[in-house]
Amino acid sequence: MKSFPNPLTPSEEKYYIQRYTEGDLNAKHILIERNLRLVAHIAKKYQYLDEEPEDLISVGTIGLIKAVVTFNSDKGNRLAAYASKCIDNEILMYLRTRKKTCKEVSLYEPIGTDREGNEIKLYDIIETEEDDVPERIHLKENIQKLYEKVENELSQREKLVLKMRYGLYNGEEYTQREIAAQLGISRSYVSRIEKSAVEKLRNFF
Repeated sequence: MKSFPNPLTPSEEKYYIQRYTEGDLNAKHILIERNLRLVAHIAKKYQYLDEEPEDLISVGTIGLIKAVVTFNSDKGNRLAAYASKCIDNEILMYLRTRKKTCKEVSLYEPIGTDREGNEIKLYDIIETEEDDVPERIHLKENIQKLYEKVENELSQREKLVLKMRYGLYNGEEYTQREIAAQLGISRSYVSRIEKSAVEKLRNFF
């Protein structure tokens, strides 16, 4: 964790929170950067899982950003305590989604052979309307592909905006105006980020 900056003291944290509430975006960035060590510490709890530490830190950072933009100092809590819950929740939501995706079986996966030695796939034995099967398969594969491309092809800011905008990973959906307010940027900038991210993903479909 030596690569992460030292955490803020209580007085520093109070100062930068006040500056951020007054509209200082640089203060927001400082609050995020100086709490990255906390993200790494929480991500370390999940090191026994078959996940890349960098991925967990990346996901945890999204939780940290959400914590900074939604923190209410009037409740008397330290930002670190509130952020810990947000970071942990974001990582757990990511892991649940990954687990669910990993358990999904491809409909083209061979599951055996018939009496004549022909290969049988799950697709062949689904009991549903014949016209619906190709459409369901196509939709399912596109959804899996979409999540893969979101994680691998988009920047952190693009991922965050899309996740909030469309409720990805079972999250809550927000309007562009709501996202702009939470992230401390203009609605038009949110729109540009969303459009750029969607265009990147569209190229893969």
